Amino acid sequence: MYKLLKTEGAAKRAEFTTVHGTVQTPLFMNVGTAAAIKGALSSEDLKEVKCQVELSNTYHLHLRPGDEVVKKMGGLHKFMVWDKPILTDSGGFQVFSLTSLRKIKEEGVYFNSHIDGRKIFMGPEESMQIQSNLGSTIAMAFDECPPYPATREYMEKSVDRTTRWLERCITKLNELNKQEDTINKEQLLFGINQGGTYADIRREHAKRISEFDLPGYSIGGLAVGETHEKMYETIEAVVPYLPKDKPTYLMGVGTPENILECVDRGIDFFDCVLPARNGRHGNLYTNKGKMNILNKKYETDNEPISEECGCPVCSKYSRAYIRHLFKAKEMLAMRFSVIHNLYFFNNLMEEIRNALDEGNFSAYKEMRLHGFEEYSNKGTSKKS
Repeated sequence: MYKLLKTEGAAKRAEFTTVHGTVQTPLFMNVGTAAAIKGALSSEDLKEVKCQVELSNTYHLHLRPGDEVVKKMGGLHKFMVWDKPILTDSGGFQVFSLTSLRKIKEEGVYFNSHIDGRKIFMGPEESMQIQSNLGSTIAMAFDECPPYPATREYMEKSVDRTTRWLERCITKLNELNKQEDTINKEQLLFGINQGGTYADIRREHAKRISEFDLPGYSIGGLAVGETHEKMYETIEAVVPYLPKDKPTYLMGVGTPENILECVDRGIDFFDCVLPARNGRHGNLYTNKGKMNILNKKYETDNEPISEECGCPVCSKYSRAYIRHLFKAKEMLAMRFSVIHNLYFFNNLMEEIRNALDEGNFSAYKEMRLHGFEEYSNKGTSKKS
């Protein structure tokens, strides 16, 4: 299922085989919250920007259109016409972000829908049922995403509950995968490591969940307000205690700089809304750093976003045209920018894999980080 091909320090180069195909790692999952990438991208577009895994949101799809509807339509793959792997998060992060609308109990979480206010309950069994109805390739365990910062006492109780919930998730998914009407009987379950920035709690939790011998493990509860340095320290504390022969997924991270640093620390899977979100606001990624296409200096600039980029947008369209689209509030502006940004991130991962294959990832990482730093020091953020 997970084949480790090469290592360089803690960095891992591998391939992960699923019922929906084999993917090459390290990889970046493109976030399609409601079974669609915000910015008007289709499943065909995702293939063109080198996406290997699409990520959809359990909570949002449960509310709309409803996971039962998706099941009736043949599952998420058929519904959105995507034949490669899909990972669905458990809904935990979204539920726990509804601070004033939810109540945590041992059985699960009671909360009110952010759409219409109706009362909903979600626990480990419900999350597994929803994800089974969606038929995703990889289901995430239902966990508590604790607030940041949190006291040691709160964190210890929260992590213990997350472990008990993981056991319930395993039992329920095993049961669902045996049912006759289950869409994907080979649905995989990833466990989630929690513990905030308490290194000792993180380590002990990593040891405990590793005993379940799951297909993969993720690190949750980071990139929620702590510094990048503290995030890196936490990853360094956790990764050695997670199975090296299984994929390690860092949830919700991050920037190109974050990705390079975290691959170096043993992370295989990433996801983040940043490339699509920033693209929709005219912030575009390049090998030299991020550029704001709304700047007046691009008004008559006939160059592509990046001459080095091989995306469908950079091969045809100028900075001036894309800037015009934003100024004219044309939807095409967002579409072009999200296509470019997702291609940039997926291509970055491809370059990282190539560097690992060639045994020069360390040099590649330093070269890329130096390019970003050099560009940012020039002060390119003035707006028109």
